[in-house]
Amino acid sequence: MSSNSGIQIPSRLPLLCTHDGVLLPGSTMRISVDTARNMQLVKSRLLKGTSLKSTIIGVIPNTRDPEHDSDELPSLHSIGTAGLAVQVVGSNWPKPHYTLLITGLCRFRVTQLLRERPFPVAEVEQLDKLEQYTEGGQADGELGELSQRFYQAAVQLVGMLDMSVPVVAKLRRLLDSLPRETLPDVLASMIRTSNKEKLQVLDAVDLEERFKKALPLLTRQIEGLKLLQKTRKLRPDDDKRVGQHLISSSSTLPYLRECFVFLTSLLHRLKKMPQSMPEYALTHNYLEMMVELPWSKSTTDCLDIRAARVLLDNDHYAMEKLKRRVLEYLAVRQLKSTLKGPILCFVGPPGVGKTSVGRSIARTLGREFHRIALGGVCDQSDIRGHRRTYVGSMPGRIINGLKTVGVNNPVFLLDEVDKLGKSLQGDPAAALLEVLDPEQNHSFTDHYLNVPFDLSQVLFIATANTTATIPPALLDRMEVLQVPGYTQEEKVEIAHRHLIPHQLEQHGLTPQQLQIPQDTTKDIISKYTREAGVRSLERKIGAICRAVAVKVAEGHKEGKASLYLSDQNTENKEEDSGIASPPEMPIVIDHIALKDILGPPVFEMEVSERLTLPGVAIGLAWTPMGGEIMFVEASRMEGDGQLTLTGQLGDVMKESAHLAISWLRSNAKTYLLANGSADPLEGTDIHLHFPAGAVTKDGPSAGVTIVTCLASLLSGRLVRSDVAMTGEITLRGLVLPVGGIKDKVLAAHRANLKRVIIPKRNEKDLEEIPAHVRADLDFVFASTLDEVLNAAFDGGFPAAVNHPQVVSKL
Repeated sequence: MSSNSGIQIPSRLPLLCTHDGVLLPGSTMRISVDTARNMQLVKSRLLKGTSLKSTIIGVIPNTRDPEHDSDELPSLHSIGTAGLAVQVVGSNWPKPHYTLLITGLCRFRVTQLLRERPFPVAEVEQLDKLEQYTEGGQADGELGELSQRFYQAAVQLVGMLDMSVPVVAKLRRLLDSLPRETLPDVLASMIRTSNKEKLQVLDAVDLEERFKKALPLLTRQIEGLKLLQKTRKLRPDDDKRVGQHLISSSSTLPYLRECFVFLTSLLHRLKKMPQSMPEYALTHNYLEMMVELPWSKSTTDCLDIRAARVLLDNDHYAMEKLKRRVLEYLAVRQLKSTLKGPILCFVGPPGVGKTSVGRSIARTLGREFHRIALGGVCDQSDIRGHRRTYVGSMPGRIINGLKTVGVNNPVFLLDEVDKLGKSLQGDPAAALLEVLDPEQNHSFTDHYLNVPFDLSQVLFIATANTTATIPPALLDRMEVLQVPGYTQEEKVEIAHRHLIPHQLEQHGLTPQQLQIPQDTTKDIISKYTREAGVRSLERKIGAICRAVAVKVAEGHKEGKASLYLSDQNTENKEEDSGIASPPEMPIVIDHIALKDILGPPVFEMEVSERLTLPGVAIGLAWTPMGGEIMFVEASRMEGDGQLTLTGQLGDVMKESAHLAISWLRSNAKTYLLANGSADPLEGTDIHLHFPAGAVTKDGPSAGVTIVTCLASLLSGRLVRSDVAMTGEITLRGLVLPVGGIKDKVLAAHRANLKRVIIPKRNEKDLEEIPAHVRADLDFVFASTLDEVLNAAFDGGFPAAVNHPQVVSKL
């Protein structure tokens, strides 16, 4: 470069071809370099060069497809910008590339392409002069008028921006210090314009033409800002409403008053913030959420206990314990209006009505109802929300639920609380500890709100199938109410009070068209469903309704005895005219029609058939689906005294089997099991199997059943076919109490068994069993295995039970 009064660029410049932007003189731009020629230019010229001359390069727009790698002169724009590379940053991710920070100096025109490899170099002609303009040098004529108009438009544009932003304030100072001739390039690079429009400004070598090209772009930006300001003027009422609501709420809520200063500052900041800023939407949404939350809005409870009892009885049959707990809450609320909402947990098998009871409780109290499904939730943010520093942050389900119902004292149903998960995003069960703690939830703090909210008036009801998977700390905060399965009589009542009318309505039928007698309902319950709840029962009733709907729609004449008639009978009943008669009303479903619609019975009572050989006994098991009867089978063969266990047994059940073997071996002579030898297993292998091998089984309550099964096998005697039993055993022959007695007894009753053997210490649990079930069953309360064996076999088990040695061994 020559050292004249003005600064000149070299006559030969390496060319950097760009396709993602247009660099204008006086502006600064970041350019990504990833093509082979451009990267070679950076390595050879910018990274190895040491002089100022080596950092000046020509930036020229590429007018061809960026995927087309060609450096021929026709593919390059004829006019470019000489730029000074002030920063070079390299990276290898996702692929090797450089990022250049380049400041534009002046325009140039390519006169001749000297070489293409390893990077293009061209002979250039400088178009703009970089000499320092003298202050006060003003253009006159049309150029001077354009220059003044452009300056005034630039001042107007900057004045419409927020001067508190440092970049805007700096730009305002630059307007007074920059020469007027540089303003078109500087502002065209700053305002929102397309590459094509910037290219037109770059091509405007004549200064007057440059002003004419850039002035419409500047005017368009000003009009756009005016439109935004007009739009924003329509929203001061919203801001005023937010402020008034915050003021009124803070006057009644002390904990909100503490953050009133913070919220007010956010409101003032929102008024000054351009709506185009991303933070504007975040702040506005946050304040809108604060306004919409029911800080002090609540519903008035209906405390009429008599009306509540009638409503609960109409909605649900049985479930007396749950109804009594709701009425107790209403009675206390009458005496103390500031009573905190209880935190209940309904635990029981699926289909017994836990969720629907929660909805009925809300209707009884006259409160809003909101259900939150927690099954599979594994992120604590679902409960506590996200912090507002994250993109896409939002409140948790608790706060969102309050916003949805619009009151601060709803009934919240936390469904499937036993199926919460845990992941890298936190433990939602731990997050629920604050929500379900009466001593803490009066100031629950959601991460999004970052302000305490009072949940003490919310009535929380959790549902679960089992308490085994609920963390102990969470379980300790809830009042657990067991919801056992229904008896057959209760299912019949539920079906005729609720299920059948509901299914008739769902299928467009009336009681005058379809009738299901109680005997038919009992057949459906005993032969086609085996569950603690009534979901399968409702599905079977729905299948009957669909079949009847088809016949009603077809108009075939049916008899009352059977719904589906054979082709021959149908032909005989058709009139000579060939037109089918409508079915006789009502259509009554009997056992024949039931088999036609639902098929052969699914659950036949095969209890007596299974106990035709020695070595089979019936146990009682508890599952999350309710109580079940469980067969235990044993067989013996020649061997060396080994015990084989099959049926997917857990460790506890395997230990029970070994306990049973040890006890029987130690008492073999007493119960005449030795057959002349000291050890009944001498030369014998025992195989113990629990059918339904695909189902995992575990627990201590099968101990007495295993002992009875093995005693039957070793003695060759049959166990009574109407006996089921449950209980844990010890090595000394004691019978210990177990859980789930009500569900187990109901399972035995469903299976038409007559005698149930339970531990003596579980006698108190029979109070929860309906009286008619207790009347149908003969209960034997056993404290020792001797009592179990005597009750399980007809005529007792052959042993000298009164001998002192036997007593001492027991």
